[in-house]
Amino acid sequence: MKKIGFDSQKYIEEQSKYILERVNDYDKLYLEFGGKLIGDKHAKRVLPGFDEDSKIKILQKLKDKAEVIICAFAGDIERNKIRGDYGITYDMDILKSIDEFTEYGLKVNSVLITRYSGQPATKVFINKLEKRNIKVYTHEAIEGYPYNIDQIVSDEGFGKNPYIPTTKPIVVVTAPGAGSGKLATSLSQIYHESKLGRIAGYSKFETFPVWNIPLKHPVNIAYEAATVDLKDVNMIDSYHYEAYGEVAVNYNRDIETFPVIKRIIERITNQESVFQSPTDMGVNRVGFGIIDDEAVKEASKEEIIRRCFDTECFYKRGMADDDAVNRIQMIMEEMELKKEDRRPVIPAREYASLVKKKETTDELTIAPVSVVAFELPDGKIITGRSTDLMDSTAAAILNSIKYLANISDEILLLSPVILETIRKMKDVDLHSKITSLNANEVLIALSISAVTNPTAQIAYEKLSSLEGTQAHSTVMLNKDDEQILKRLGMDITSDPIFSSENLFYI
Repeated sequence: MKKIGFDSQKYIEEQSKYILERVNDYDKLYLEFGGKLIGDKHAKRVLPGFDEDSKIKILQKLKDKAEVIICAFAGDIERNKIRGDYGITYDMDILKSIDEFTEYGLKVNSVLITRYSGQPATKVFINKLEKRNIKVYTHEAIEGYPYNIDQIVSDEGFGKNPYIPTTKPIVVVTAPGAGSGKLATSLSQIYHESKLGRIAGYSKFETFPVWNIPLKHPVNIAYEAATVDLKDVNMIDSYHYEAYGEVAVNYNRDIETFPVIKRIIERITNQESVFQSPTDMGVNRVGFGIIDDEAVKEASKEEIIRRCFDTECFYKRGMADDDAVNRIQMIMEEMELKKEDRRPVIPAREYASLVKKKETTDELTIAPVSVVAFELPDGKIITGRSTDLMDSTAAAILNSIKYLANISDEILLLSPVILETIRKMKDVDLHSKITSLNANEVLIALSISAVTNPTAQIAYEKLSSLEGTQAHSTVMLNKDDEQILKRLGMDITSDPIFSSENLFYI
């Protein structure tokens, strides 16, 4: 079992209190939320014990005082940008977020499309939202933003943006990902509030980097590893040190733009800003929730290795550039880490090598062998390989739950007749090019078998015990299998190798 390194309850209480203290200074506070509001898997991985839904639970405590504006950059909608942790496009993530906010009792004020210029796919998305009675606003790009302050703070800048009426003292501004226009939205709203004679303020709730732990702490380095595509670099906040003589960590983009943001706020409010540094703008108290620094350091190093695998796979698929790969490899060197330090990696590769040697002496004549290795929460390594009957992910899941349920390898959980019937349906009736069963199909078969087969029922009940499992594949998994593992609470990495020569049927 992994050590707990973070106290979520303490964090939620401390964070809620601190946000309320900041609200007291204004008629209305625009609170920019960075990172994931719901399902913050990165924070959960690097801070063992962190509740991945902590942020939304903090807001739930403040729900009588808060409402939400969701921002989306029109360009991201137009090119179907995908949120990696869920494997869904940004427009779908917005719909998902609205449903989740509603379940938590939070009011969603509206969706704001930023830098909108009539993009066709974005028009369709706007229409879809409006048909469901969701308010939608659009902002055009402001020429010279963020540096031409005279243009920005004028009727031709923020003044051209429609004002979004809000009724609560806290307005949470969130988005599916970075670059969605959260800051510009907050400043635009503050501009209009000022015109209406209200005192409105801005703060930023960004979990990482953690400002009050060392610059080179593995938690902060893991943040850099997670944002190699954005080229984020952690830095000492020089403004904070100059103002208070206190070392604080922030990242390059916030530090670089701080003077401009400060001047924009001062121009809007016609008074000197209360912020002396970008760290001042933040309300993040996550550092105070760390209760075991060594456990957090170890978890963060594991996350860096996972990010290395992810970046190399993104590169192989054409979704990352050379700079991202070079940066993650530099981080690995800096932290003196190797990919083989991840425990499931070597067992998966060794089993694949063994299978390959048995199948042929000419390695060039066959496709890569697909093997998935699980490191279960108790440290046990379980493997599964692809066969004509089922893929490696499905095999590894079945082998693992049999181990957890103390079921002998010789005992079949699923009737071969049932499996062959499903394969035949895929081949003959559905004309599928791939007839082996994937993880989703095997789990459905298992759940049905559990109704009449007591042994299958015992194994089925062990699925929840797979949460926290570390998994590695010798080939890049298809999205369906990858998402199944993530939904089961596993952390999966893959070697950057395509599973076959096929371009579509993989």
